Amino acid sequence: MAGVINVSQFPILRTFSRRSSVPAGIRTSIPATRASSSEIPPSSGATTAATRGEEQEAAPSFAAPAGFKTPEPKRFAIRPDKGLDVAGAALALFFRLGTGVFLNGYSVSFVSKDEIPADQYALELAGYKVKETSKLGPRPEQPIMIYEFEREIVAVLDLDVLFYPCPRNGPNFRPKAVELGGKQQFPYMVDPNTGVSMYESDAIIKYLVDKYGDGRVPLMLSLGLLTTLTAGFAMIGRMGRGQSYIPSKLPPKPLELWAYEGSPFCKLVREVLVELELPHIYRSCARGSPKRQILYAKTGHFQAPYLEDPNTGVQMFESAEIIEYLTATYAA
Repeated sequence: MAGVINVSQFPILRTFSRRSSVPAGIRTSIPATRASSSEIPPSSGATTAATRGEEQEAAPSFAAPAGFKTPEPKRFAIRPDKGLDVAGAALALFFRLGTGVFLNGYSVSFVSKDEIPADQYALELAGYKVKETSKLGPRPEQPIMIYEFEREIVAVLDLDVLFYPCPRNGPNFRPKAVELGGKQQFPYMVDPNTGVSMYESDAIIKYLVDKYGDGRVPLMLSLGLLTTLTAGFAMIGRMGRGQSYIPSKLPPKPLELWAYEGSPFCKLVREVLVELELPHIYRSCARGSPKRQILYAKTGHFQAPYLEDPNTGVQMFESAEIIEYLTATYAA
């Protein structure tokens, strides 16, 4: 890390009190966070008490748009005006061979309806229920922090992550990542559970599968140049969406998104969160995730994406309406 970084000014950050034994070259002096009750930190620079007071007075308040109504969830439905968007986002399923759709060790079987209670999440098909299982590794106590872009491995390992989007020309978290890590390179990961921070996609993936998986990197994430090429091809259908900053108002608390990378509906919402540079806790819930039951018990329905906004109290399904809500609420 370049120099000594004073992180005490960031409300979301606290210095981590212990170091773990990690390979050479991996940074271990990092901030920690409990994202569920966090506030968003300023992007950079020292802040005086007077300045903080001025910021509090000028801080925008957020509320749901006028006339907003929570949409009814419609499983697998595509709004007519979003057909091409969904089709473009779905190209990733082909190029990435479904990586990010299923958890590590995913398996499926068909059982009688009586085997799975009515209050538990399960798909029904041809008079049977679909029983899905997976193999989860150790669970991190706190959400891992990532300054874009590692999402497939997050879905495979069923991890909750606090994402700090870093779109091109973003004024907030690109400078912050540089301040924390010393260089402008993405993705940049911070694990407050171990004190580890690092750059490089391959290194981050290997760290996550070793720490929170079974140590084996999924095939489509271990092919070197081919992984890079197919990931690039997967973006063709969206023509660069989700990469450049759109002026926005930064909320005081991170949003929460229940989603998984393999879903084109989730991908469309994720693009807007990145463009608007909105920090969000990503509740991964790919096929086989026990969090599907958690959301089902919470709402009486499972469908992804599902957005929870602690800044306005809005909770909603339906990707097209989520996108409209985010734009109406946070675009400057």
